[in-house]
Amino acid sequence: MTKGPQKAVVLLSGGLDSATVLAGVVAEGYEVHALSFRYGQRHSVELNRAQAIAKAIGVARHVILDLDLSQFGGSALTADIDVPKGRDEVEMAGEIPATYVPARNTVFLACALAWAETLETGNIFIGVNALDYSGYPDCRPEYIAAFQAMANLATKGGVEGTLPVTIHTPLINLTKAQIIQRGQALGVDYGLTMSCYDPDEDGAACGHCDSCQLRRKGFREAGVDDPTIYQRS
Repeated sequence: MTKGPQKAVVLLSGGLDSATVLAGVVAEGYEVHALSFRYGQRHSVELNRAQAIAKAIGVARHVILDLDLSQFGGSALTADIDVPKGRDEVEMAGEIPATYVPARNTVFLACALAWAETLETGNIFIGVNALDYSGYPDCRPEYIAAFQAMANLATKGGVEGTLPVTIHTPLINLTKAQIIQRGQALGVDYGLTMSCYDPDEDGAACGHCDSCQLRRKGFREAGVDDPTIYQRS
């Protein structure tokens, strides 16, 4: 009996980083199951981008899970709180911003873990980054290591040793420019991706939130044309 390819669950937001991870995992030969979330985010247009990316790159299945974190609020992405704009790199690195969604990656990874267990795989991929990021505590290597340890204590396969869990973070030590260069080599169409926290109704990026600024900086340093459509203002 021929054994099929390894399965993997990949968290796919519709952004630049997760699209790069998805392309890399597909290129490695995994059977990919992409997971996105409709969590009450103001930039829900990213889900349209996630669908386009999953279709363009090719996955076995793409699930968009409804999980409304806006019922809790507490973030500029899920409540009526202004998205910070025009911050410099020192400000970005100095504090946890209002766009931090409480426990978001913990919730997302827990859902990915549940799906991975039903698929009988321990491979979970997430596009967190510890260099060009906006100060989120759940993007740090120590957080990922702690979640992985917990996952192996909390699952049947982890406890029995038959299905150990690995949280793969292929972008964790890359700059945004290096991520873009990797994506270029993998053939990622970054015109499909959305990074902005506060896009307009047509999906045009604001150009001034932390995520837009990091994206612009990344394309500039990578020497690659930025295909993003920004708001004229």
